[in-house]
Amino acid sequence: MTLVAWVLSAAAVVFLLARPPRRRWLLTVGIGIGSGLLAAVLTWFLTVRVFNLFGVGLGAVTYLWLAAACGAIGLALVNLWKTRPLRRSIAAVSVLLFAATGALGINAGYGLDRTLGALLGINVLPPIALTAPTLRPSVGDERPGHANRPLWQTWTPPPGLPATGSIGSQAIPNPLSGFVARPAGVYLPPAALVPNAPALPLVILLMGQPGNPDPEQAAESLDRAAARHGGLAPIVLVADQLGNPAADPLCLDTARFGKVETYLTRDVVSWASANLNVIQDHRYWTIAGYSNGGQCAISLAAKHPDIWSNVLDISGEVSPGSEVPTRTLNDVFGGDQAAYDAQKPVNLLAAHRLPGDFAVFTVGALDTQFSGGQRILAAAAQDAGITTVYREVPGADHGGSALTGGLDLGFDALFPRLGLAPPPS
Repeated sequence: MTLVAWVLSAAAVVFLLARPPRRRWLLTVGIGIGSGLLAAVLTWFLTVRVFNLFGVGLGAVTYLWLAAACGAIGLALVNLWKTRPLRRSIAAVSVLLFAATGALGINAGYGLDRTLGALLGINVLPPIALTAPTLRPSVGDERPGHANRPLWQTWTPPPGLPATGSIGSQAIPNPLSGFVARPAGVYLPPAALVPNAPALPLVILLMGQPGNPDPEQAAESLDRAAARHGGLAPIVLVADQLGNPAADPLCLDTARFGKVETYLTRDVVSWASANLNVIQDHRYWTIAGYSNGGQCAISLAAKHPDIWSNVLDISGEVSPGSEVPTRTLNDVFGGDQAAYDAQKPVNLLAAHRLPGDFAVFTVGALDTQFSGGQRILAAAAQDAGITTVYREVPGADHGGSALTGGLDLGFDALFPRLGLAPPPS
């Protein structure tokens, strides 16, 4: 879809430029393109510098696509006057085409929403078939001599083991929270797709904001890991902590956004325990998150060590609403600074001792906006007694490269902890 839009846009630009190179026309084209570029600068100034609508810098790729789209739209607009009907029609259609191409280019630069459905927030994943849980209490199996032994020691890949896992979606009921969430994404690794599959570790993953509960990136990372470990990998449930992609409920129970924390810690957890073939020992449960979800992950891990013993924070925010702290303070906490401070992960970690827990923090090596906060939280986790790993993703910023690299580095560190790989030598 993106490639088609680029090709069509390039053809439209060539057509709209193709007129005899008279001085008047060249001046008109220059005014149109220049006005478009000026509109791009004004858009950047208002949305990023004045109103800070996104809370973060948008990166060079975004700004280049914004400039290209606006400049092309300016070219199309000057083709609407004193031209033939065919040229006017193509120019009118090109305005929409250039806007769509710019949006697709910006999205491709971030590398997060890989399909049109994901970009539009439409769930296109079919419901995934689930096998009945075995409800084994240990990380091993129940054969004599195997109890309480890690899976990497007892698992033998059976004939016909799939080369890759399976993804799909599941609607999770909300009887305790009432929070209206989108269907969750589910990833089942190859070892979960065979007869008499073993119970596997559980990862609950939370994506960024705006974002979708899409399991695709996690599936790609874990398929690579499973290929190195005989098909073993965690089962991943990508829960929706947003409800509305434009909202940021902060993973808390609030009057403004509803009982999101209750949804994640009770509705989602209860559903996962009852419906997924996961190890019931919570030492093998992980809460993971990217960006907005990363802040949620470390906060929930600190507040609910009875549920999660492991956390993977990928390029997470340093605190709830850290990109718009004044707005968050007023809109969510009613101006109560003490209440706001109490929900910041660094303070949650300072209030708890968690010596049996394990945490992995990752961030893009080029992500200067989030790397400082990740180092602060890694240090706070270590001070709380958590065994802590900090990793930077080479060449990555805050987009898709940070997510993909963070998943790879994070799961590489987590696999021995989850009994899926031997301890590092």
